[in-house]
Amino acid sequence: MASDLPMSPHLEQIHGEIRDHFRALANGFQRLDKIKDSSRQSKQLEELAEKMRECKRLVKEFDRELKDGEARNSPEVNKQLNDEKQSMIKELNSYVALRKTYLNTLGNKKIELFDTGVSGEPTAEENVQMASSMSNQELVDAGMKRMDETDQAIERSKQVVQQTIEVGTQTASTLKGQTDQMGRVVNDLDTIQFSIKKASQLVKEIGRQVATDKCIMMFLFLIVCGVIAVIIVKIVNPNNKDIRDIPGLAPPAQSRKLLYLRD
Repeated sequence: MASDLPMSPHLEQIHGEIRDHFRALANGFQRLDKIKDSSRQSKQLEELAEKMRECKRLVKEFDRELKDGEARNSPEVNKQLNDEKQSMIKELNSYVALRKTYLNTLGNKKIELFDTGVSGEPTAEENVQMASSMSNQELVDAGMKRMDETDQAIERSKQVVQQTIEVGTQTASTLKGQTDQMGRVVNDLDTIQFSIKKASQLVKEIGRQVATDKCIMMFLFLIVCGVIAVIIVKIVNPNNKDIRDIPGLAPPAQSRKLLYLRD
């Protein structure tokens, strides 16, 4: 997959040299299992350490070339190249850890492979005895197992961090939604308050109009009552000169007395 990545000629050359060194390291550690003499093992480990230092230098050079060419590559290509760089760094670290494991078996370094510092666990001296009784392949397997456990712990930590980020994002989104909702509620309250004020003013105006209409109706009623009273009085007492004739109302006809003459 790495060979399919778009690289500049110089970057591809560096990548090829790193891969060649990795193959040499893998073959060197395989030959180391077949060497029984401690001095030859130490010499082989020194040669492997030299290759590791060269790999480290090449990885740094690869990183510099990668940063120089970031502007010319697409984001997807830069991501793939960075992933490849991280893969090479991880592979180099695995060889470094493997070399330390071999050095521990030779007594060049204090063994810390099995020393977890937990009460009831084997002590460092007991671990030395355990390592001395183990073959090189068993030590390599133990070292790889410890590295796998470390990688799993790192992955679990990444998952926890990712979950924390997701929870934080959801919380921020929820808070934003609640803030927007509160803003809408405040706007609705302002609208309701304005509507109440308008309704109060309208009710007052209607009340004033009703009061005016009542007054007018009362005056009309009094006028009508007065006119009716005058008419009644005029009819009952038509000879009352204090009351003027009502226009349009004829005075009552005077009764005529007929005189009958007798012959």
